[in-house]
Amino acid sequence: MVPLLILSVIALSHLVEQAELLATIGRYLEWLVPSQSHAFLAEISKFMEQRAAVGAVLLLTMLFFSSLAFSVLEKAMAVIFAHRSAGEQRHFLTSALLPYCFVVLLGVALLAVTIVSIALDTIASANLYFFGWEWSLRGLAGTLIYLVALGAEVCILTAIYLVMPVGRVRLRHALFGGCTATLIWEVIRHLLVWFFTTLSKASVVYGPLATAVVAMFSMEIAATLLLFGAQLIAEYECLGRERDAAAAPPPAAGTARGH
Repeated sequence: MVPLLILSVIALSHLVEQAELLATIGRYLEWLVPSQSHAFLAEISKFMEQRAAVGAVLLLTMLFFSSLAFSVLEKAMAVIFAHRSAGEQRHFLTSALLPYCFVVLLGVALLAVTIVSIALDTIASANLYFFGWEWSLRGLAGTLIYLVALGAEVCILTAIYLVMPVGRVRLRHALFGGCTATLIWEVIRHLLVWFFTTLSKASVVYGPLATAVVAMFSMEIAATLLLFGAQLIAEYECLGRERDAAAAPPPAAGTARGH
């Protein structure tokens, strides 16, 4: 995750001002690693000072670990969707290119969210005047930024559920899995923020390793929810097959005797 973030910042800093880009990433990092976004931003800022020296190393690291992570995810999806025909297989070249396509997709999504967030931040500083009354748009802009992030998360999860399983997944099933995983993660994320800011002693127990421990814990929960959404889709597919089998007319008696 860290190599992807650093490379994304290095690439997008040519299109967007670095300070605004880091502010946007910090806002949405709080969704992924609750209460630890400042530590991640500090590390990203250090790498940005030596972008030329670490760029190639980070690129190779990201390519290797993204390929490894998506390979594990693809195998997990194969287990979850084991009810499908065993003869359905994905071409090796498709499996090899899929991780890098998703990395590019995440970079494009990050750029789009950054541009939208900058536009909404600009709106937040404005006021609306109507018949002598003045309303600040800060609250509206904050709500829209939250909804944009929520929608981006749903779209990314839906895309994963559409592409990662071998075979065709219906759009409504993938959207249902993406929405369910996103809503559950939102509840857990708020609980994690409350826990790490009030009750947790992770910084005392783990010291400098606290950020890594919290990040791995959050990522483990996120990965579990990702697979949970896929399991929901698989269950819906099984229920749909059972309904189709029950609704199918029985074979005619003459046809059965002929066989």
